[in-house]
Amino acid sequence: MAERHNTAPAPPLVLRALAVLALALAVPAHRLPLVWLMRATRLLARFPPADTAFAREVHRAVLAVRPAWWGGRLACMEVSLATVIALRVCGHRVHWVLGARALPNEAHAWVQGKGYTLGLEEDDPVRPWAAVLITPDITRTGE
Repeated sequence: MAERHNTAPAPPLVLRALAVLALALAVPAHRLPLVWLMRATRLLARFPPADTAFAREVHRAVLAVRPAWWGGRLACMEVSLATVIALRVCGHRVHWVLGARALPNEAHAWVQGKGYTLGLEEDDPVRPWAAVLITPDITRTGE
């Protein structure tokens, strides 16, 4: 019997183009001091929250355009920041979350919206991820 592959259609071209632009901004931006990034993402608080389907599609587009030939880092920090930037360009807000877990210590970055999380596929009840920094501040945005 032939093996079936789950091949979802590629994100629309306009979203992939936006994702390329967002990655091009996120890669050098993640080298800036964290306090500068936090201040910049605070500007997002005024925008309406992104709905789940659109945020997932933008995140999928960012993952789809990561170049295989790139010799530098394109991991959780860059992908999550690019997703936040791309959604901001579209006029929507999500939360950029920097978190950690212990034993062994690990850090991770992901995107969070009202009722969804992007980039945090692993749900380990023994070693759960804890959000250390969320921007824009959830207490100010009401989420």
